[in-house]
Amino acid sequence: MTKILKLLTVAIAAAALLTAAPLSPAFAAKKKEFNIAWTIYVGWMPWPYAAEQGIIKKWADKYGITINVTQINDYVESINQYTAGKFDGVTLTNMDALTIPAAGGVDTTVLVVGSFSNGNDGIVLKKGKTLADIKGQSVNLVELSVSHYLLARGLESVKLTEKDIKVVNTSDADIVGAFKSKDSTAVVTWNPQLMEVKAELGATPVFDSSKIPGEIIDTLSVNTETLRDNPDFGKALVGAWYEIMAIMANAEKGKAAREAMAKTSGTDLAGYEAQLKTTRMFYDPADAVKFVSSGDLPKIMDMVRTFSFQHNLLGDNVKSKDAVGIGFPGGKTLGSAKNVKLRFDATYMKMAADKKL
Repeated sequence: MTKILKLLTVAIAAAALLTAAPLSPAFAAKKKEFNIAWTIYVGWMPWPYAAEQGIIKKWADKYGITINVTQINDYVESINQYTAGKFDGVTLTNMDALTIPAAGGVDTTVLVVGSFSNGNDGIVLKKGKTLADIKGQSVNLVELSVSHYLLARGLESVKLTEKDIKVVNTSDADIVGAFKSKDSTAVVTWNPQLMEVKAELGATPVFDSSKIPGEIIDTLSVNTETLRDNPDFGKALVGAWYEIMAIMANAEKGKAAREAMAKTSGTDLAGYEAQLKTTRMFYDPADAVKFVSSGDLPKIMDMVRTFSFQHNLLGDNVKSKDAVGIGFPGGKTLGSAKNVKLRFDATYMKMAADKKL
């Protein structure tokens, strides 16, 4: 998706929210049915598995609700559909949560911090052996996504800027095919596509997210108003997630689960476990709560919002990176406290840690 179309989607969503606002009641009616969208990525494969195994239904039934889990083939499109109100929640990274729904006026809560990329996102070259060799090359990536952020952080490390390369916007669904073409010499992508790209003859990995640990966070985020009006929605999702985490954390008992996730994501068990090795999974909810509540997260999000502002991702007329507020546990806020649109909330994960779901 081009930058113009991505920003247009945000603008349309924001306009729709403004138009609908006067018609909204003070308190929205409780819902009984909810919809979650997901795309293929190692850290998000537990969601389809939980749906297929009836674990989502089990937890939804506990709270008297229905939760549908739907795959979307294109990552950015899944977020756009969530932003437009077609889904109540979506799997996405911290940066994309800020730059698409939050920047578009859709108040969004990070319900589950499942993992962060610790090598699952990377830069691969055909021409050159070090990242510095990327200078002057065209780089295929999903423009304005975390791949773009990773590229910018990598360029900083070798004293280059985006002026030294040319970005070629490429869908995540097309990135492997692009790299196989003779015209493509550099890509930035995430797993499982990254593993396919690295396996190509002459491919050289030159930088990955293990160099910036904790900065690319894998989340399930939901509409804040929906969550506030329907707390059982959050309890059911978090309960299902950590039931799967307990299974996955067991090397032997979790093997069948990991094999199923591998198959759904288009790889085998060895391939999926290789991806897990470059993913910092928060199997224990207490670890996720600690990460979200730490002083490091606001620092990370400050770097993310700075990149986003510099790339005009917070809106065409936004004059400061403070325009969109980001909330954290304990009442800490980055940016405008009057316009908090992205919230890191440890409430439900702490319920799981305290076994109160």
